[in-house]
Order: sequence, then structure tokens, then C-alpha cells
Amino acid sequence: MSLLDGFRVVQIGPGLAAAICGRLLADIGAAVACMDRGASTPLSDYLDHAKTILPAGAAAEDALAAADLIVCEGNPTELRCSPYNPESLRRLNPTASIVAISPFGQTGPDAECPATDLTLFCASGIARMLTGQVDDLSEPPIRPVGEQSAFLGGVAAACAGMHAALKGGGEVDVSIQEALATLAMTELTRAGLTGKSWPRKRLADGNGATVTILPAKDGFVAISPREERQWQAWLGVLGSPDWGREPRFATKPDRMANFDALHALMSAWSRQYEKQWIADTAQAAHVPSFPLREAAEQFASAQLQHRRFYRPVEIGGHVVKAPSTPFGLALSRTGHQADRPTDRPTGSMPLSGVRVLDFSWVIAGPTATRYLAAMGAEIIKIEAPGRGDPGRASELHTVLGQSKRGIVLDLKKPEAVQIARDLAARSDVVIENYAIGVMDRLGLGAADLQGLNPDLLYVSASGMGRTGPEADAVAYGTLLQCYAGFAGLNRHPDLPPRVGMAWLDPMCGLMLAFITAAGIWQRRRTGAVARVDFSMVEAMLWTMAEPLLATQLVGPASSRGNASDRYAPHGVYRCAGDDFWIGIAVTTDPAWRELCALVPALSEKAALDLPARRIASNDIDTALSAWLGSQNAADAMAILSRTGIAAASVANSRDLVESPHLIARGFWDRHGTGWLPGLPWRASFGRTAGPAPQHGADTDAVLAEILGRSPDGIAALRQAGVLG
Repeated sequence: MSLLDGFRVVQIGPGLAAAICGRLLADIGAAVACMDRGASTPLSDYLDHAKTILPAGAAAEDALAAADLIVCEGNPTELRCSPYNPESLRRLNPTASIVAISPFGQTGPDAECPATDLTLFCASGIARMLTGQVDDLSEPPIRPVGEQSAFLGGVAAACAGMHAALKGGGEVDVSIQEALATLAMTELTRAGLTGKSWPRKRLADGNGATVTILPAKDGFVAISPREERQWQAWLGVLGSPDWGREPRFATKPDRMANFDALHALMSAWSRQYEKQWIADTAQAAHVPSFPLREAAEQFASAQLQHRRFYRPVEIGGHVVKAPSTPFGLALSRTGHQADRPTDRPTGSMPLSGVRVLDFSWVIAGPTATRYLAAMGAEIIKIEAPGRGDPGRASELHTVLGQSKRGIVLDLKKPEAVQIARDLAARSDVVIENYAIGVMDRLGLGAADLQGLNPDLLYVSASGMGRTGPEADAVAYGTLLQCYAGFAGLNRHPDLPPRVGMAWLDPMCGLMLAFITAAGIWQRRRTGAVARVDFSMVEAMLWTMAEPLLATQLVGPASSRGNASDRYAPHGVYRCAGDDFWIGIAVTTDPAWRELCALVPALSEKAALDLPARRIASNDIDTALSAWLGSQNAADAMAILSRTGIAAASVANSRDLVESPHLIARGFWDRHGTGWLPGLPWRASFGRTAGPAPQHGADTDAVLAEILGRSPDGIAALRQAGVLG
């Protein structure tokens, strides 16, 4: 049995994000039917593999009438003019959940603006941050490889749609711009609370003292000796060089202040060795490190082979290896009734009545439980004594901790472990992202807690998954971006790779919230309980389907900057002022003629079709750069958008705080004198909001309300150090 056996989905239209949403649902067992597919491409063929293709007519209407979830994609006018518009869909199926995906949402002043993958990355602010801080501000902001805006929009739609299904129906409005923007949650929150925006110019180490890329004999390797013990171990890997004892590298602040010199010294050493040897030697010393892999190298991975990550798919007469699922699912029957009273929602939200015991920390897990809290779940966040979750050191906890209850347990003490076990016995879900083996050694592993509570959905997240030859590797999300090949492809061709922003962690947060909702759906329906072994590197590769397929069908993938095979012109151009840019994508011949009417130097090229524009790309880019160089970016965007050309100025986080469109959509929530970012979707059933807890603020209340502990008993536990 698959996790979504019996769950029926209809995917309408040629949109990539809707197809990706359908792919994620189908990968865990949903029956997905497609209507009105677009032109066949390798990516679209993979996304719709093993789905049912429906022609228009009675069969399509029958499928729509029986669907649990209907997913469509398009701006308000496109959806309103569709024969299967939201109103007609609701008449056909009054109880289905309907998810509409669009570039800017179904409401707001920008809802009808044309958009592409490139311009959405500009409008969301991610283009400024993707590859990290730069040394030269003449380097254009960049989009990532592989239609990632559609992947993020599709994952957000699947997550929101699954929660709508738990509610028993509703309408969901997914904005791809907002789904992308929320990847930079720390920067958004900082801008909303302080008005300060992340600088694109590298002023210090660019986080290099925490994670950096070094050249190797055969490519590049990423290292992350972020803790002092890891730094000392890394010096041992380097052969204990004399410079390692110099005062200028003694502490992390010293290494940050002198990072350029430090990087040069480490690079002189690393160039002598192969990338895999460096990574293996570092991991043996418990220093997080991975080689930067090319897409072609992924297919021989012993780890991925062990986990059976790839599946054979026929595309264009060729059988290729395609990504399967990153969830590592196992299901067990509890023998309980599917409609047992403890599973019945007790409020108006999709997860009302669901209690989640949250052992996660930093970004991926807390992001997932933030979405679950917003959908009405009771989240009990367990933190260690002292500083607690590292997210508390920045603005991150302020937003990711919303609507959670915070308790402190010193899990080094048996009494604290017993309290955690008692809470698990009274919970519906456990989510954890500790290092491999930690929960098992504590007696809090899946076997222990599901033995105690057979109805408990247990979700683990780790870098490589919890089985396989590389399962024990020390991994962070930014390192896994390097290992998967994402960082190596996301660069301009003449520049070395950079680690870039923490992209993978927040994306995994969406996937984890999705799989948790899917597990709850199945448990309510049949009583089956899931064990989820989530692999972050597999999630990264799942979203990199396009370059993985292209490597097998066309040839090795390579970094291309903002170049496109589909559109021309297509790029990010500098505008007037200090580091102002605009992304432009001409998607049709009529749009090209409109651009030629605006730019005098292009007037004689109005007759060029797409192949001819590609040939003349250098001349076109020169003319556009000259014209835009004297233009205000926001004004140029407005002019171009009015003529039907996909264009977006490259936003910074402060621009997003002040965006009339995002304000009109209610994306920002008031927090004191500032603002906090919301969710990447709007739902007819709303969301739960509340403040983030202070460290351990709810310990006494949780122990009293849920476990029935007395005030004297709680005081004794605190006196013994069990509660920090």
C-alpha cells in the first residue's frame, strides 16, 4: 500500500508547477489524471509519467466530479476564461479542494503581470541572493538551473492542497513569487522587523568561515568546519600547517576577518588532491565536507543505488534514470479504527486536534512545523538547556517559532527522556532531524516510540537518509547543495562556484510539512501509520530533474548563467543607480516587436524570429544594456509589463516589505512595530497565527496539562536540572 492510495487528483493545463504538484502526489501513491497537457518535452514527459491522460469530455468531467484535489495553473484571466474555471469546478465537485497556482497569486495589483522563471526569481528577491555575496557588483544576479520556480510553486501547491484535503475541501491560492520569497526567511524577517536588506556586495568573509568551496585537482570540494572542534580537526586534515597556529586564524572572528588570506592558503593545499579524497578524509575526521558533483556523477552513487532513488522512465524512445521519491516511506497497520475519536479535528483548521512533538532545529524541521502550526496543529517544541535552537540567535525563531509551545528538556537525563516518551504517547506526530543514531540511543527512535504509541506518525529528516553507505556523513543543507551539483550549475560560466544561500533547508521544510499531512490523511482513512525517512540530498535531486534528464538525453549539463533555449532575449540587465537590475524574458514574437518599438536601437530587428534572435543575441544584449543603463528599474519594469513583456526589477528584501502587491495580498503580518512574512499560499480556511515562545516558556503548562504533573513535581524536576 502506498501512502496516498485512494487519493484522487486531477491536474489541469500545461503549467509546469501544476505538473510538479501532480508528480509529488503521484510519487507517494495518489491517482493523478492530466487534462489539457501542453507540448511534450523531456521534463513534462517525466512529470506526467504513469499519470492518466484524459481527453476533454465525459471522462474528464467524471474524474473532476470524483477528485479529492484539483490543481490548475494560470493568472486570474487565464483561469476565469478556462472552460474548467474555479466556479465551474465547484459546481462539478462541491467537496473537492481546489488549488490555483499562478506567478503572483489570484489577487493583488500584479496578479495579471506576465512572468517567467527568470522574472519570478527577480521579483522574489532570490536572484540577488542565490549564489551568495559577490566581489564585483557588475556580476548580474542569476536564476538557478532547472525551472526551479515551477518546482517550488508545485511543492507549495502540494503541501497546501494536502492540508486543504484534510480540511475536507477549500480553495487555495498559491503565489510562486511568495513561495520563492519565503526561501529567504531570515532575510525577509530581518527586513520586516528592522528595514535592513541583505547586501549583495561581499564585505567580509561571505560566510566562508562557516562553509566554503575549495579548488581540487579534479574540480571543487565544499567544507564546513563551523565549530571550533571541527576547525581543529580540519587543520589536522591539512597536515597541521604552521600557519594554522597564527593569531590571525585563532578564532572564528579572526578567520572571518582574514578569510581571503585563509582561503588562499587552504586552496594551495587542496589543489594537490582529488575532491573525493579531500571529502572522505575530512569526513573521517568528523569535518563536514562533500565534493561538488557533476550531474552525470549522480547516477553511480552507491548511496542513491542503496536507497533505490532512481527509477527507469521511457522518454522519447530512450530509457533514462529519473528521480523517484525522497521520503523513504514505510507503513504499518495499527489495528485501530480509522475514525477513532483521537483523530477527529476539534476545531476549524485542517490540523485542529493534531499534536506534534517537535525535536527539530535550525531551518528545515522548524520550517515544516511552522507550516503545521499555521494549519492548526499543536506544536510542542523541545529544546535543550542553554541557548536552545540556534535559530534563536537570529530573527529566524521569531518567524519559524510562531504558534508553537516551547519546552526545555535536558535529554542527557533519564527523567527528561521519560517525559519525552510520555509526551510521545499522547501525540500524533514526531518530527526530528538529529544526527543518525541520536534518537535511538536516547530510546526515542521510531521503533521505541511507535511501540509505545502504535498510532504515532514518525518523521525523520537527515542529509543522506538513515540507511546506506553514506548515511553517517556529517551534512548541512548548504553542503548538500554542493554535493547534488546545484551550486556548481548555478553560476555564470566564467566564474567559480559559490555555496550560495541556504536554499535546500526551507524547500525541505515544505516537503516535510507535505508528507506529514499525507501521513495524517492515510491514518485517518485506514488506520495505517507511516514511518518517514526523508533524505535532503534526494529532495534536492528530485527538483533537479531537468538537468539530470538532459545529461542522459543530450549531454553533460554545464553552467549557463541566465541563458535560455526557449526565449530570446533572456537576461538580467543593469539599470541606472547603484546595483539596480531588471530581468527580461521575451517569450513570443509579438512581445519581441513591442520591445523593438520601445528600444530605438532594436527597431530594425523587429522581424527577427526566435532562431534569428539567438544568433543576434550579443547585439541585442548590447542594445538593451545601453537603453536600460539610463532607466529606473521600477519604471522600466512598469513600461515593459504594460506591453505584455515579462519583466521584473531585481527586488531586495526591503522592496518586498514595501511591495503594494504583497501588502494587498496580506502576505505581511504586523509584529510589534515591524512585519513578519506569511505563508506562500492563501486558503479559504485561513491560518493560525501566534507569537513564538520564549525559551522553555511553556514547560510548566505542558507538563501540567498533558502529563498531569503537579507544581511540586515540576519544581523538583527543575531543581534536579531535568528542565534546564
